[in-house]
Amino acid sequence: MASAQNYVSVSRRPPDIEDYIDMFRRYRSWVIGPMFAGLVISVVVAFLWPDTYVSYAVMRITPQAVPANLVPSVVNIQMQDRINQMETEILSRTSLSDIIRKPSLDLYKKELARRPLEDVIEDMKNKSITIKMIEQPGTQGQQNRFASAFMIRFEYTDKYKAQMVVRELVSKFNEQNFTVQKHQADQTSQFLTDEMKRAKEKLDGLEVQMTRFKLENRGKLPEEFQTNVQNMNTLELRLGAVEDAISRDTQDRLILESNLQTVKASQNYAANNLETTVAGQAVKNQRIIDLSKTITDAKTNLAAMLETYDEGYPAVASMRKQIGVLEKERDDLEKEDQAKPQAGTTRVANPQAVANLQNLDASQKNLQAQIQAKNMEIATRTKQAEELRKMIAAFQVRIEAAPANEQQYATLLHDYNLAREEYDGMTKKMSASETAKNLEEHQAGENLEVLDPANLPLQPASPNRIVIAGAGTAIGLMLGVVLAGARELKNTSLKNLKDVRAYTNLPVLSSIPLLENALLVRRKRRLFWLAWSSAIILGCVAMSGSMYYYFFGQS
Repeated sequence: MASAQNYVSVSRRPPDIEDYIDMFRRYRSWVIGPMFAGLVISVVVAFLWPDTYVSYAVMRITPQAVPANLVPSVVNIQMQDRINQMETEILSRTSLSDIIRKPSLDLYKKELARRPLEDVIEDMKNKSITIKMIEQPGTQGQQNRFASAFMIRFEYTDKYKAQMVVRELVSKFNEQNFTVQKHQADQTSQFLTDEMKRAKEKLDGLEVQMTRFKLENRGKLPEEFQTNVQNMNTLELRLGAVEDAISRDTQDRLILESNLQTVKASQNYAANNLETTVAGQAVKNQRIIDLSKTITDAKTNLAAMLETYDEGYPAVASMRKQIGVLEKERDDLEKEDQAKPQAGTTRVANPQAVANLQNLDASQKNLQAQIQAKNMEIATRTKQAEELRKMIAAFQVRIEAAPANEQQYATLLHDYNLAREEYDGMTKKMSASETAKNLEEHQAGENLEVLDPANLPLQPASPNRIVIAGAGTAIGLMLGVVLAGARELKNTSLKNLKDVRAYTNLPVLSSIPLLENALLVRRKRRLFWLAWSSAIILGCVAMSGSMYYYFFGQS
């Protein structure tokens, strides 16, 4: 069995400029070949890649022509938000499908033949159409802010169709803006009409309740409380005056009745002393006269006591008993005096007593008339006092009922005032809505205006063929360098005298050139030039064909 060989690992010497030049000479085909292939491929791709034209239009947001403090807008969202909303509507599947299938446009015929419509619409929405706000450069120290304008951009292989699509999008923005404004104005007007109708019905219902409550509680309303109190105080003052008058009339009547009793007693006395005696004898005993006067005074006092006390009061009973004793004593004395006339005397009529009796009769009639008048006056004032008490009681009921009705009335009044304010507010809003609706119909509100119409692109936006060709050539060159480097790393042979000296550490006296068969060398050169000539011809043909197709082959 052969013994194992001993290998020595030697690091490669660092290459210099001459080494890199030798590497390029050895592997020039590996560098130039990929670079030429990259050039050919990139040129073919660049010229077979169809042109993409970009058309754009700029629309700006025009502010409301009439000041907003005079006519507020009924559109409840800002224009930028409306643009986002309109963009969602315009870039919807239905809208883009209508644009693609429009006979005058007929977009994406090749794509529709290979892919479903939904995928084409998605690519058109995400890749071909761009809608963005235009930023306005900010001042120093401030950030950029969005101006009141936005750009609509569309890219397509046909420049005329690209322009037509942008015009179509601009038209859709205008239509959508008008539709949104009109819809919101109509919706606002309809909403306010319904709300105003509801507020009117509520207000009418509360008015009916207020009227019914006032009719059912007439005079008992909280707002009439002070009037009721004042009226009751006035009636109480009148009642007090009437009662004072009744008290005075009662006292006057007592005085008249007392005078009448006195007159009656005097009449009785005068009637009992109409005759007198001759020869200087007294008409009656002095004791009888004093008793009659005492009895009259006692009866007057008794009548006064009965106005204050009833019959069971001890003083009244004692007074009656005293009067009875005095009357019995007087009657006994009168009987004795009449039964025993004095001898030698003659009884004759007393003219003065007759005249006095006549005067007493007239006084009695006058006093009775005054007493009757006082009784009538007392009855009238008593009736008036009863009426005043009834009226005071009625006002007292109203005053007592006012707090109970106050909460209910306050609730009704509060609801009524709120309903009135709501109805008035709805009326003002309805008027403002109608004015704003007319403003939108006259296109005087916040609107969209085409600042730059859709342009016709004269030069394609993509592809940039010079950049593509340069990039392809650079990629091929890098690939060639990588392949040449890999070949150099794989080749571990000694290439020149520097390698011999570096790896053998021996002096080199001379070198013998490599001797090859001339026939083989010529054959290799012919094959090399044939391969490169064929590659160059095919590459040039491919590039020329792609250029011809780009300039002349497209219809």
